[in-house]
Amino acid sequence: MDRNTIFGIVLIFAILVGYSIWMTPSKEEKEAAQHKQDSIMQIRRAEDSISQIKLTEQRIQDSIKRTLELKTDVDQATGEKIISQIERDKLGVFAGSAQGRDRIFIIENELMKIHVSAKGGKIATVELKEFHTYDSLPLILSDPDKTNFGITFFAAGRLVNTNELYFRHGADTSLSVTSGTKSFSMRLYADDSKSTPAAGSYVEFLYTLKSNDYMIDFDINFVGMEKYIEAGTNFIDLAWSTEMLQSEKGIDQFNGPTIYYKYFQDDEVDFLSETKDDEENLITKVKWVGFKQRFFTSTLIAKDHFLSAKIKAFTLAEPSNPGYLRSAEAAINIPMKISDRTNVPLSFYFGPNKFKTLRQYKLDLERQIPLGWSFFLMAWINRYAVLPVFNFLEGFGWNYGIIILILTVLLKIVLLPIAYKSYISSAKMRVLKPDIDELTKKFPKKEDAMKKQQATMTLYRQAGVNPMAGCIPMLLQFPILIAMFRFFPAAFELRQEAFLWADDLSSYDSILDLGFKIPFYGSHVSLFTLLMTISTIIYTRINQDLMGSGQQQLPGMKTMMYIMPIMFLGIFNNYASGLSYYYFLANVLTFGQMWIVRKLINEDKIKKQIEENKKKPPKKKSNWQKRLEDAARSRGYKPSKR
Repeated sequence: MDRNTIFGIVLIFAILVGYSIWMTPSKEEKEAAQHKQDSIMQIRRAEDSISQIKLTEQRIQDSIKRTLELKTDVDQATGEKIISQIERDKLGVFAGSAQGRDRIFIIENELMKIHVSAKGGKIATVELKEFHTYDSLPLILSDPDKTNFGITFFAAGRLVNTNELYFRHGADTSLSVTSGTKSFSMRLYADDSKSTPAAGSYVEFLYTLKSNDYMIDFDINFVGMEKYIEAGTNFIDLAWSTEMLQSEKGIDQFNGPTIYYKYFQDDEVDFLSETKDDEENLITKVKWVGFKQRFFTSTLIAKDHFLSAKIKAFTLAEPSNPGYLRSAEAAINIPMKISDRTNVPLSFYFGPNKFKTLRQYKLDLERQIPLGWSFFLMAWINRYAVLPVFNFLEGFGWNYGIIILILTVLLKIVLLPIAYKSYISSAKMRVLKPDIDELTKKFPKKEDAMKKQQATMTLYRQAGVNPMAGCIPMLLQFPILIAMFRFFPAAFELRQEAFLWADDLSSYDSILDLGFKIPFYGSHVSLFTLLMTISTIIYTRINQDLMGSGQQQLPGMKTMMYIMPIMFLGIFNNYASGLSYYYFLANVLTFGQMWIVRKLINEDKIKKQIEENKKKPPKKKSNWQKRLEDAARSRGYKPSKR
């Protein structure tokens, strides 16, 4: 074998390797292909389910038809036998569980009391012991009469829905967990040929509680069911729906009741609309689905994953319960492989939307708290700065109004260097104001506006003043202001905490109920919002005077600066009083900063420095000034060459 042959073989091998690497699908392409495959499988499963349902319905119709063909003058025993036969045709091996008494079993630990219904073996009611509603009633997360929860599967050719069947438990009607861990079993037995329970064949809902935990282990066990369920069965359908009940005084339009969910593969957490009817078909793997209220959530979690889910959040036009908040529905597809003992491990979380509590489970459940996750800087500020300081101050046992005051002071101290630069810039602008006024007199006509602007920029350049220096500090503070806007309404710590006249810092404070509703404002007067609005108007006026910009602004712009606080009056009147209180404190502390810094700043010294700067050689023109000069030249104005 000569050298050329060896080189050719190596080259061919390299080409094959390179081609195989080049043709290997990327991670995104693999995910797209898997997504497509999951969608196809979902459609096929749906088609199979529809076919089975149609077959079952046809059998039921045939049974009813046979019954109607019988004589009507039959005795009671014969009638009951006919009805029993219809039920058996409909439910198959679970016909004996179609009738029963809806007993209520109570399981509880130190944090919650749970009512489990014999009908469906489901959790009908969850009461959180440590909390109450805004009107001092026990805090119940959902309406027990409107809560449905059950799994659907095929057994012996029949479609079985456990929500309509009666489960059985032993003699004990309650379970209390004060230490350690205990389990509570609800079983749905299959019938033998004589309609008696076959102890070896049942579906079990197993609830496991810890003494001091909001998380409940929920296992679905199929024991001895392999003889009824086809060997190829690889999934079950779980349907969960409820009507959430209102527990807070006000409804937060930015933190309303909705459904949150987390994807399994990319760890993304998303949610449905908080104000509008919304639904989503999640055709890829899902880790958990949560029915979230403002401060509490009911979340179903897969130990591994759900295959898919269809979720819907909506508001009923005419709810039957006066405490109705919103409705939520979830149809979840769960993977399962049938055997003589099949276990489907799940978990429930029923509890508060408190960051530290949710964070400990390491499931991203805390993403249900709207701390500004869509903007990383806002989320970081709340998570790594505001929350740790807030929780640290909690440890002293102070009133939360005092904690907000201290937090505001600390934030002002941190932002003081930025604010100081803004004040220095304001002082320079005040010193230059007489020169600006002279330019205004020199170019009084509207058509000379570009000339005036060019001359003003030349003056700034000569004096060594950056007109944007006062805006940049405000821009740097803006993420913190927005972070606070998200933090206070979502902070569970403020829930039902009173301060001064506000009985709940997480909701609006009212010093006067109007008895009628004003559009865009409401039916009450919030004093903290009123104080915030007044202080903001005062701050706007003082800031314009300090900047010396009042006369330079267009009349429409000046009016807009005062309209904004009035708009905030309508927005914040129904918002968390803790937020209005914080903004009011921030304004008051800003007034103090302005007064102190103005006493410390020597404007004569600044003026002297500016005059010296004018004598120095001109600095290089900025790109902005060059653009202004180009625009001026296009209008026939020749800029100064100084």
